[in-house]
Amino acid sequence: MTNSTNTEKAFELATEQYESLGVNVTRALERLREVAISVQCWQGDDVVGFEGNDGALGNGLAVTGNYLGRARTPDELRSDLELAYSLIPGNHRLNLHALYGEFNGPVDRNEIGVEHFAGWMDWAASQGVKLDFNPSYFSHEKASDGFTLSNADSGIRQFWIDHGIATRKIAAAMGAAQGNPCINNFWVPDGFKDTPASRKAPRERLAASLDQIFAEALPAAHTLDAVECKLFGIGSESYVVGSHEFYLGYAISRNKVLCLDAGHFHPTEVISDKISSVMMYVPELLLHVSRGVRWDSDHVVTYTDELQAIMQEIVRGEFLERVHIGLDFFDASINRVAAWAIGTRNALKAVLAGLLEPTEQLEQLEQSGDYTARLALMEEQKMMPLGAVWDYYCQTSGVPVGAAWLEKVREYETSVQSLRSSELGTANA
Repeated sequence: MTNSTNTEKAFELATEQYESLGVNVTRALERLREVAISVQCWQGDDVVGFEGNDGALGNGLAVTGNYLGRARTPDELRSDLELAYSLIPGNHRLNLHALYGEFNGPVDRNEIGVEHFAGWMDWAASQGVKLDFNPSYFSHEKASDGFTLSNADSGIRQFWIDHGIATRKIAAAMGAAQGNPCINNFWVPDGFKDTPASRKAPRERLAASLDQIFAEALPAAHTLDAVECKLFGIGSESYVVGSHEFYLGYAISRNKVLCLDAGHFHPTEVISDKISSVMMYVPELLLHVSRGVRWDSDHVVTYTDELQAIMQEIVRGEFLERVHIGLDFFDASINRVAAWAIGTRNALKAVLAGLLEPTEQLEQLEQSGDYTARLALMEEQKMMPLGAVWDYYCQTSGVPVGAAWLEKVREYETSVQSLRSSELGTANA
């Protein structure tokens, strides 16, 4: 019996088990095929970008490890991404940061334009990949004191305001070209290492700067503005201007997309518990799915309880149409393409687990007050044959089943990544 036949047989048995609980497996897979994960470009090159600088990170960003084969050019990064997408079932997106343009010479961030991302747009169209975007408010001389849009210096503030305005125009052009909104996510790392004398003034300046950036109304069919909150960071342990409360209020009052990053909160605080609350008040939600270990360390996404809880909340709340799922991790201690494959496949597995849950039955038990049966069914659900359905989904999507994808990464590492200059390919420690 071939591996393909084994996968189909296992899927048939799994389908019977799920259907005994009233779960429509066929419908679950149909819905999963519609889920597009926004894969982060910065995993492929350790958040260095293509501005031609020395690749030194700043503003609380750090990448550990020095695994061979870091992408050093847009073409190398695109090659790595093509392999990663070939290992992941479904059709997914790419999340680009502004420092990844093709500049061909010095271009400061307040001067970037659509022309610097034309190559990315052409590549995305050829690959059937939709683009998302981000301004880059870090690793720049005008961010060296830890403040950008909330800086007390009006000249520096204006520089970063102009950068934000430029990125919105780029995102709108991307969305118009791809016929699908490009989400432009604003993460601003401003903050103090120690206790500030005024928490109010920087937040007033940040709100005023954002209002200037968003002053021009752009078509929602082309781009959506998102704002991302954070509790703390390296170098801003005591105070981050753009806190959760700040951006929740800003998103509600300005009708913006709110971005929740799984690593941006207290180590014992989870974003799965926030989803149903914030969705009552914001039009749409962007998630940066990550895995913080003790701090906002952006580890590769693994199949954790919290990952499953995040996706359960999206499915249970019927939020799939209003929640945009993106990834945010960067690890230079392992093969970077493998990191994309592991993290994205795990995110999709968790979505599938949520879709295969007998949600209606669980809610009926809850409404009837039968909490005993609710708990029993939730626990029994954990042993259902999710893996058999996942393997079938991979097989029918034309991607490797199980860990077979790892061999393709090994071959690529030997034939492509290992040939890249070790001197140019070093990561930031």
